[in-house]
Amino acid sequence: MKFIDTAEVYVKAGDGGNGCLSFRHEKHASHGGPDGGDGGNGGDVVFIADDSLNTLVDLNRMQVIKAKRAEDGSSGKCHGANGQGVKIRVPVGTVIRDKESGLVLRDLKKNEEQVVVVHGGLGGRGNVHFASATNQVPRECEPGTLGEERNLEMELKLLADVALLGLPNAGKSTLITSLSSAHPKIGAYPFTTLSPSLGIVEVNVSFRFVMVDLPGLIEGAHEGVGLGDQFLRHMDRCRVLCHVIDGSGSNGMPPYEAFEVIENELKLHNQGNLLDLPRIVALNKIDCLEDPDEVVATLRDKIKLPVYGISAAGLQNLDILKQALADILQSAS
Repeated sequence: MKFIDTAEVYVKAGDGGNGCLSFRHEKHASHGGPDGGDGGNGGDVVFIADDSLNTLVDLNRMQVIKAKRAEDGSSGKCHGANGQGVKIRVPVGTVIRDKESGLVLRDLKKNEEQVVVVHGGLGGRGNVHFASATNQVPRECEPGTLGEERNLEMELKLLADVALLGLPNAGKSTLITSLSSAHPKIGAYPFTTLSPSLGIVEVNVSFRFVMVDLPGLIEGAHEGVGLGDQFLRHMDRCRVLCHVIDGSGSNGMPPYEAFEVIENELKLHNQGNLLDLPRIVALNKIDCLEDPDEVVATLRDKIKLPVYGISAAGLQNLDILKQALADILQSAS
């Protein structure tokens, strides 16, 4: 299924039914009183978070969502049926905003969390409610009120514990494949990963965490260069950032320079908030280095962050990296 993380949709709740103007007309009741029933209430439009979904593609195709109008009241004090509501399931992590005002209606962070985005109209009262000692033949009833309507903007921010980020072809997809059951596309060319990929990393029988592989970033990504900043939003909810750096230099960039490019993009994306998150570095492809320990030590001294030399393809030191990530997550919880 195609990954879509934004959507716009028009939603309209059902209108309330009208109250009924009616009087009893039975043979045994020559002076029958008012018996007009109330109209029903219009249906609501409800959004529900569902952790089995990971894209807004279905919602993006809908464009218009309308709940049913309620039925009018009828004679015999019969209440009109309520309009059928609409329930829309969206991925956990979906932020719902009113398009006109920009107001956040709800940030759905938990499975089965729900929000009524538009409320149905109320049913009008029938004339039976207007009878009194001085008005025994009321000829008034109420119309139903209109259901709410609004244009919505939705943005999906994936919920993950660890985000893998780095330049294109650094080996992020290979790493998440080696650590989890995720199977993103892997190729020996830049921008193989075109959408985020989630995987569950099993540390031991009692602890596991969610990892997301983000498409490769390049200099100027925060301004839309390359794949742009369309996927940077998915780092906002992550608890740990893991820089994956090509230690072999096959991209023509030394490890420290590659690190600086990504750090600068994080800083420019949201004024440095991402740099407040715990960060570690996975120096990948150490099997291509003559002295990997020296390269790791040199990079660690320069950036003052934990650096782990690994080979995602050769499965070298992956348990050490996995445990380091687990230790950070457990200490922060």
